[in-house]
This record gives sequence, C-alpha cells and structure tokens, in this order.
Amino acid sequence: MEYRTLGASALEVPVIGMGTWRTFDGRGEPAQKNAHMLVDTALSNGVSFFDSSPMYGVAEQVLGESLRERRKDALVATKVWANSRVEGQAQVKRALQFFGGCIDVYQIHNLANWLEHLAMLESLKESGHIRAIGATHYSASAFNELRKVIKTGRISVIQIPYNPLQREVEKDILPLAADLGLGVIVMRPFGEGSLMRNPPTARQLEPLAPFGVTTWGQALLKWILSDPRCHIAIPATTRTQRVIENASAGAPPWFGSDERKLVARLAGS
Repeated sequence: MEYRTLGASALEVPVIGMGTWRTFDGRGEPAQKNAHMLVDTALSNGVSFFDSSPMYGVAEQVLGESLRERRKDALVATKVWANSRVEGQAQVKRALQFFGGCIDVYQIHNLANWLEHLAMLESLKESGHIRAIGATHYSASAFNELRKVIKTGRISVIQIPYNPLQREVEKDILPLAADLGLGVIVMRPFGEGSLMRNPPTARQLEPLAPFGVTTWGQALLKWILSDPRCHIAIPATTRTQRVIENASAGAPPWFGSDERKLVARLAGS
C-alpha cells in the first residue's frame, strides 16, 4: 500500500480508508460482529484509516470497540457536530474515551459552529489529544464558507464529496487545497450508491485492466486517487469482500487523463 502525507499534519495515511456512516451504526451482536469483521479485514489488507462522526449514531463507539487493542495500528478521523461549545466538548470527551485518548484527525462536521469549535480543537491539539484539525461539508452550497475556513490557515485537512458526477470541488476547492498543502479526504466516492446501481460491463472495463481494475468500484476509487490533489477516499461497505476489492484500488499505477475520461464517460458525466 502506498502512503502519502496528509497535509501540514505530516500524518502518513493509506490512500484507501473506510467510512462508517450507516455501516457501523448497528445495535445488537450481529451488527457489531460484522463491524469487527470489517475492521479485521481492512487492517489485514492495508486499510488503516477510519472516518466516523457522532452524527452516525453509535458508529464511533462500535469502531472504537472494533479496534480495541489494535488502536495503535489505525488512524482515526472523527468529527465534532454540535451547535454549542458545551455539546461539542461532550462529544470530544466521549470520542477520546472511545479511541484511547487521541484522535488523529478531528474535523468540524458540516462547518457547524466552526469558529467556536476550531478554538477548542486547537487547544486539544496543543495538549496532544489531536494530531490534525480538519473541516468538512457535503454540499456545494457551503463551499464559499469552506473556502473561508481554509483561508484562516488553521486547518490542515478537508473532507469533501468527489466523484465523476459530483465535481464542483474541481473549480476552486481542490486548487486552493493544493496551493496551501492541505490533505484531502474524499467522501461519497460512489455517489452514496447511485454510481453503483448500473455498473459498466466487464468488457467496458477492459481498458482499465492494466491498472489493476477489475470492478467498477475500483475504477471509481482509482479515478479519485489518480488526482494528485486527493489523498484518501473513504468508501463504506458492510461486506468484507468489498473491503478487499476497495483496498486494491489504492496502489499504483494511476490513471492518466484518458483513463479518467473513460471512467467519467462510463459514469454518464
């Protein structure tokens, strides 16, 4: 697995990570057992970056329990998602308990109350409880505000949506992040599943075989990571086989412009 530097934080992370939205928000023994199996499979296949949030129900807790004594083998990104400082502090306290007292990347989820939370996260970074600070948003309508946060110079990571059908970040978010040396985590690589409903045929994917691509999911992930401005893609899944397939997309060779155009065309963009 190739590693890249995550912005100014100097964290080195695998280019394929794992999201936990929906997939880790499971109560009861079967759901939690499956989450543990997903984490086991991920770590065994070189996927060690996990992204969560208090917005995702019990996902933070389930992820923390799944990592257990292997916390040192993982890089954990989570988020503060609160309208008040008190609520944000409570979320952070719980998360630190789940993840052994240190969060690798702490993000402000959807820019909620970002100015107040940013000061709190900076204090926690100074005390060694956080290694990097980031900000996220899923909607292009909030990108003006995201640019404002980026330009403060107080964060080193952003998380944004990016796939062949959702390319608004190409206009100025990705160029700005590259200019300032920010790490970029890509959410929604499969368009929340919409890009997987009518996948191309095996024959249509044949030109991508020299790049190690055998599935449409791998093609989409490699499309993202072949953009040097993007550092981590975080697909979510409930299936261990998908984890293995996804992991293999995080290694070179990377697509050139022709291959990226092909994937975009197959996606219908």
